[in-house]
Amino acid sequence: MSCNWGTELWDQFDNLEKHTSWGIDFLERYTKFVKERADIELSYAKQIRSLSKKYHPKRSREDESRYTWCLAFAATLRQLNEVAVQREELAENLNTQIICELTRFTQELKTERKTHFQDGRRAQQHIESSWKQLESSKRRFERDCKDAERAQHVSDRIDLDSKTDGEKRCSLKARQTAQQKQQAAEESRKDYVTSLNHFNQDQHQHYHTLVPVIYQRIQDMEERRIERICEAMRLSAEAEKKILPVVSRCLDAMMDAAESIQPRMDTRQVVEVYKSGFDPPGDIEFEDYSATMRRSISESSYLDNRTEGRRHSRKLWPFLRKNKPPPPPPTSPSPGGVACSPQSPPPVSREPITQRLNDLMTSGSRTRKQCLRSLKRGLSLKLGSSPADCSHLPPEQRRKKLQTRINNINQEIQREREQRDALLKMREVYEQSPQMGDAGSLEPRLEEVKQSLQRLEDELRRNQAWLSEVDCRLSDHSSRRQSGGCGLNSLATTPGSSSLKQLDNRSPASRESPDGSYTEDHSAELQFKSRSSEFDDDFDDEELLPSIGTCKSLYPFQGQNEGTLSMVEGELLSVVEEDKGDGWTRVRRNLEEEGYVPTSYIKVFLDSSAKGFVQSSRLV
Repeated sequence: MSCNWGTELWDQFDNLEKHTSWGIDFLERYTKFVKERADIELSYAKQIRSLSKKYHPKRSREDESRYTWCLAFAATLRQLNEVAVQREELAENLNTQIICELTRFTQELKTERKTHFQDGRRAQQHIESSWKQLESSKRRFERDCKDAERAQHVSDRIDLDSKTDGEKRCSLKARQTAQQKQQAAEESRKDYVTSLNHFNQDQHQHYHTLVPVIYQRIQDMEERRIERICEAMRLSAEAEKKILPVVSRCLDAMMDAAESIQPRMDTRQVVEVYKSGFDPPGDIEFEDYSATMRRSISESSYLDNRTEGRRHSRKLWPFLRKNKPPPPPPTSPSPGGVACSPQSPPPVSREPITQRLNDLMTSGSRTRKQCLRSLKRGLSLKLGSSPADCSHLPPEQRRKKLQTRINNINQEIQREREQRDALLKMREVYEQSPQMGDAGSLEPRLEEVKQSLQRLEDELRRNQAWLSEVDCRLSDHSSRRQSGGCGLNSLATTPGSSSLKQLDNRSPASRESPDGSYTEDHSAELQFKSRSSEFDDDFDDEELLPSIGTCKSLYPFQGQNEGTLSMVEGELLSVVEEDKGDGWTRVRRNLEEEGYVPTSYIKVFLDSSAKGFVQSSRLV
């Protein structure tokens, strides 16, 4: 059904003015609503992005790239960040497509509405002015008609009463006045007719021409306002609908990440990460504390082969006082032949070892403790670096580390070869087309790439050799475990004469250790041995420390320095002092031999109530 405000609402000017004003207020309110919603979306996106950044790992950790649940959580955080991006895009679309356009349209609408209602007011004022003019001419015509009628009555009365000449003259004058009044009334009538015709024309034009046109424009303006609100609502829904597929994909990716978690694989991965490759220890032999006689050491044992260390077997090394720090780390070659040491305390000073030895020999008895501590720190400083062959790691972890390093080296070699091939091809092009470049300018770069390739290939061969060595030892361990269990149930695997002989005949590169080996300056050690004999007697009568537990040796260890104690695999010893964080534990064999052994070579069984000593024994 057609509707025209000009014909239907010709007399509702004030109501139309109020309605259009309320419509513009609604448009401004809706614009404010969209703006606040965009702010909420932007704030939500900012908070989601901040949350994702907060829980995202700040640095790449190897553990988080290894387990499926860590990978799933990282994928969830990435998808959540993508959701935040989509919310930011929604806020941006609301601002650019709706808020800015509605703000501009509102200003234009206010200006247009003001113009239309100004035209309406002018038309209303014009018709009101024409009406006032008509009313004025009408009142004047009415007044003149009454005056003419009154003058005519006066003239007629005088004519009836006029008998004398004076009365006749008065009658003539009254007749002239009546005629003048009639003429004025006639002119007023003509003026009234003219004003009436003019008003009718203006009124017809006002209600049939001006008002319909003005009201039609106001109606069009109102319809455009409503259409713009409709368009804004549609664009708002479309903007949000546009991001829904991406958000849906993000949610699907989160669900896929959750479904990709595999508990069994993660538990297997824990085994791969922390498996050491060592054999578990065997049964512990019964310890007879009631025995009063000391067990003599077999003539064929490994300990009888010690030469230098046995000369002072009944002397406790002066470093072994309870209140003194552990001795300098001994030499214990690793499987790869590269020396390393357990973790030592951070260095305090970097004095030369020779200077410390001189100070030790020339100082008084009161300052010997400080000199010995300084000497210990100096030797520890020389042993702080990790070996290149990763021999400080357990066998299984060492194999994985070397395999990873080999893979990385192969990738670098592949990149260098691709770069070399590209340079060779470029040189060939330059030789065929000299105008494109100088082939000689590529020679330095080619030489650099060749040297880098040679270095990487040497490093690859070295790491492959270490990996082969580790694989061989791991296969030997597995074969021994399959053939003889833990290797502790027969005399062939217990420390006896043959075992000790084999241990003595091993080369330094073939001795096996769980966490690497250690080295030191042997010239400084020999100089120290020669000078330390001068004050060994000061500690001959030192009181023995009580035992705080027992330990079992997992690997053979040859103590070549003063302060260390040699042991064979499976031997039981008494623990005198726990590891203080430097990788060494103080142990005792019988009542006369005491020294330090690597903590990683033994398994400690602490017992606060244990007293006395543990006789040396071997597992059978």
